[in-house]
Formats: sequence, structure tokens, C-alpha cells
Amino acid sequence: MDKTQQNFAVMFADVAGSTQLYERLGDTSANQVIDDAISLVSGIITNHNGVIVKTIGDEVMCRFSTADDSLRCACEIDDKIDQQPTNYGIRLMFRIGIHWGPALLKEDGDIFGDAVNVAARMAGLAKARQIITTDITRDHLSSASLISQCRELDRIQVKGKSEPVSIIDVMWEPNESTRMSTFSFDNKGSECERPLKLYFQQNETCIEQGAPAYTFGRGGQCDQVIDSNLVSRVHAVIENRRGKFVLIDESTNGTYLKIEDRTPVFLRREEMLLQSYGEISFGEDLMTNSKQKISFSF
Repeated sequence: MDKTQQNFAVMFADVAGSTQLYERLGDTSANQVIDDAISLVSGIITNHNGVIVKTIGDEVMCRFSTADDSLRCACEIDDKIDQQPTNYGIRLMFRIGIHWGPALLKEDGDIFGDAVNVAARMAGLAKARQIITTDITRDHLSSASLISQCRELDRIQVKGKSEPVSIIDVMWEPNESTRMSTFSFDNKGSECERPLKLYFQQNETCIEQGAPAYTFGRGGQCDQVIDSNLVSRVHAVIENRRGKFVLIDESTNGTYLKIEDRTPVFLRREEMLLQSYGEISFGEDLMTNSKQKISFSF
């Protein structure tokens, strides 16, 4: 056998705003800044009994034997990065996602499986300087102080899970009231008070709070018709739930979603909370779809 299944706390930590960093500094300087940050983070991971699985550009993937070690490591990463001096006038920040669960460990040290997939999704939800984990991870914590740092934000459907997963924000800053108001996506955030604006082929659509579900697809009954053979008749829906806008994929070929400057995520029969601004592409990835993608903002 070249692989075994075990339970791990899997963590993804990636540099927020790296695209702007490369645009501002150029490839050489930006790459050096990111390499220095990854080196610092790697040392912190090792000090907390973590094992680095791989680094992919501006992202580190690692695993821990306990949920406690993973959260302590994540908190120290954000704290240490926050204390670093600026580089060329830019302060680096990380987005971190963690999940505890089963994964297959290969002989070469790589891992894949449920814990990896969900941890990656949590990292995709996190904002800069934010640690996002799940209720499952929280339930495997043994430290009362770490448990007290966990605040539930929302519940979302995740691919492969029969029930929605609770999204947990880990409060790593001393002044957690400031942290909550600035970086969480709770119902008091400004995005939850604004309409959602959609931009498609020079047309703007405004979806107000409390509006009915807005549908996308190639069928004539959809609110926004997308003329493509890769798009299902009813491909996706945006719903307003408790003041928040949620994108729900109902298609065969899936939906690609990019929020802010984060790595795009692929949804198939899944849903995700919309935040800030971004782009949506139905049935085709964002890089190749230049005419049929939709931009959104609050």
C-alpha cells in the first residue's frame, strides 16, 4: 500500500493581495517578498508540530496531528506577520483555512481527501488577516481558551457533505470586537445592508435586499439569459438569505467564482456567500470566458 487514511487538521495559508504586489513591485521584488513571508510561515508551522506538505506559489499547505496545534499555529502566523515591517510600503497579510477530517497520506508525504478539500474551501472564504475553520475542527479542540476564540459566522453547503457546514472565525487579535466588526461576514456588515449590483455586457442589474431569487441560464425563463452550450437551462441562482446574497450552482458543468483577488473556486451543486466584489462564469473558467462572465459588487 502506498497510502493510508488518517485524521489530520489540514491548513492552507496564502498571501492576500499577491496580484497587486506583483503589479506594483514587479516579478523579482514581489517574488522575494513572498518567499521571505513563506519562509517565516514555514518556520512557525514546524514549531507547532506541523508538517509542510507543499508550497504552491504564494500558498502553503500543511497538516497537524491535533486541531489545537493547527489553530495555535494559525494565530501565531497572523500575529507574527502583523508585526513585520512593511516591504516597499506594502504590509503582507495571509488568509488561512483549516479543517479537521480524514485524508489519505501517501508515501511521498502528499495528502488528499475530504480534509484537504474542505480546508481549501475555508481558505477561499477567508479574508486577509482572517482564520476560517469549521465546527468539526472546533469540536476537536481540547483547549478551552482556543474554543473561546471561535465565533460562528454562517452555514454553507460544501461538496461531499450531506449537511451544511458551520463556518467558524478564529479570533486571534487581542481586541476581538474590532476584529469582528472589520473582518467577519456577520449580519451587521455593510455588505448586508447594500443591494447587489451585477454587470453583464455593459448592462447593470441591481438586486435589492429581500428581492426574489435571481436566476441565470440559457433558458428563456431565466432572469439573465446566458447564450452558451456549456450553460444549463437553469444554471445558477442568487438568493438573499437573512440579508446576505448566496450564489447557488444547479448545473451540469458548474460555476466558477472569484471573490476579490482570491483564487477562483469551482462550484458544482454547491453554494457560496458573495462578498465585496468579484466575477462569475457559468460552465467555463474565468480565464477563457471573456464574453459571458458576470461581474458583481456591493
